[in-house]
Amino acid sequence: MTRSGPLAGLTIVEFQGLGPGPFCAMMLADLGADIIRIDRAGKVPWNAGDALGRGRKSIAVDLKNPGAVDLVLKVLEKADGLIEGFRPGVMERLGLGPDVCLKANPKLVYGRMTGWGQDGPYGPAPGHDVNYLALSGMLWPLGPADRPPVPPLNLAADFGGGGMMLALGMVAAFYHVTSTGRGQVVDAAMVDGSAVLGTMFYGMINSGTWKVEREANMLDGHAPFYGVYETGDGKYVSIGSLEPQAAVLRRAAEGPRPRRPALREAVGQGHVARPPPGDQRRLPVEDARRMDGAARRQGNLLRARPRHAGGTGPSAQCRARHLRGEA
Repeated sequence: MTRSGPLAGLTIVEFQGLGPGPFCAMMLADLGADIIRIDRAGKVPWNAGDALGRGRKSIAVDLKNPGAVDLVLKVLEKADGLIEGFRPGVMERLGLGPDVCLKANPKLVYGRMTGWGQDGPYGPAPGHDVNYLALSGMLWPLGPADRPPVPPLNLAADFGGGGMMLALGMVAAFYHVTSTGRGQVVDAAMVDGSAVLGTMFYGMINSGTWKVEREANMLDGHAPFYGVYETGDGKYVSIGSLEPQAAVLRRAAEGPRPRRPALREAVGQGHVARPPPGDQRRLPVEDARRMDGAARRQGNLLRARPRHAGGTGPSAQCRARHLRGEA
């Protein structure tokens, strides 16, 4: 099958792994790259119901067999990129470290990803998204003030700080090859990527515009104009009102902090949760339409199939964008 997209014509070898590595390869495949996944012989690859494993060819190889390593090096001689997510030192012990692979193919972009980085005191230690997020400082702001921080699934460190950062670095390295003819190692650490995602908030803390406590800031879910409310039918609705039309509510909320809970209760009880009998104007229809029409980059929801709190699938906006090829 002929692939299309800005990375069409590039071949990337992906070593079978979990979560962030396949996510990175999926993004590059979606951009047109041809992905060849090397699976471990006798192991069934975990690929989240094939959602992360789309756009792949695969071969099963016993990497502990010296002859298999020679086979992989022959494949890499004609490849443009490599993705591996093993712990530090594993690829080197297999005989497929960066020095060996770049000697076989000087134009190769060698992408590698770990939780803590290739070196440092935590380098060889095991870890998961919640650990990387915690040590980056970006777990603390999430969740209610009177409870422990709440992990945002494994979206921020694994996929945002890891897989997406590696994909960005590899795309930049592919561009560098076109002007220099030289490949390079792209080393992504999920803890580092998580810290990068928090750049704006670190800056706001230093400038005094963000408080180092939960439920005390405009975007952490406590402000009455930016959060989630339970509806009368037991579901939920998200409200984000940062536009000038919501300035009155914002000014009221930005006074002494004790006013925020009262305003939040008033918004929830008066407009969302308990409308008067026969009153269906729980949210102004025109405002709701404008909010729906302003939604952006939601087409990828079409790839998920769970029931959403407010309905059974993606909105008409998502479907329309997908049909226009913008998903």
